[in-house]
Amino acid sequence: MNLFYAADITDGLYTLESAESRHLVKVLRKTEGDTIRFTDGKGTFFDCKLITADPGACELEVFDKFEGDGRRDFIIHLAVAPTKNINRFEWFLEKATEIGIDRITPFISRHSERRVVKTERLNKVLISAMKQSLKSKLPQLDEITTFDELLKLESGGDKYIAYVDDSIEAELSREYSPGKDVFILIGPEGDFDSEEVAKAKTSGFKPVRLGPSRLRTETAAVVACHTINLMNLPAGS
Repeated sequence: MNLFYAADITDGLYTLESAESRHLVKVLRKTEGDTIRFTDGKGTFFDCKLITADPGACELEVFDKFEGDGRRDFIIHLAVAPTKNINRFEWFLEKATEIGIDRITPFISRHSERRVVKTERLNKVLISAMKQSLKSKLPQLDEITTFDELLKLESGGDKYIAYVDDSIEAELSREYSPGKDVFILIGPEGDFDSEEVAKAKTSGFKPVRLGPSRLRTETAAVVACHTINLMNLPAGS
């Protein structure tokens, strides 16, 4: 089943905007009476009946709604320095959404080679990944911020900073406590500098490794996201 996104969908009748209406009618060949599934991106699915198959503005009627799989008792928050090649950062956004993530904060580090991102474009990547993977929850994407401002963000639960240092013995997979909120910092291609690491430690972030290999920024972020999700799988899954 195809999944559509409408942030403002509620009970009753809903009029779909033109781009999605055109896709529904012209590309997917949906006709009046067909059932279309939507998500509001907040964790709820809506099953709708197509009342008017108008490629300019389809009208739908919500006849059922139910909770999706996007609700958890814990929050996964990753702060990631955008890569010089923005396609690699978009790849991370796509894969993290598919795996399951709640909040993403792009930030500028001392060694960052990219200091500007187009939030509107990145949100489109998140929406597309949510729809493709049939998720009901759209991750929160923050505006890009500085490293110092990043450390001031409110965050409960476990806090970690992942970087390359042979002296780090703690593994994320052994340190994280399943069921707790988690906030993980992933640096740029040039990694964090020593001053940033010191500031993060002072702010309560514990240094961790993500495994034995040296990883690219986007790979490290996906590994961190997957590790937390894997550790929170119900017994027997």
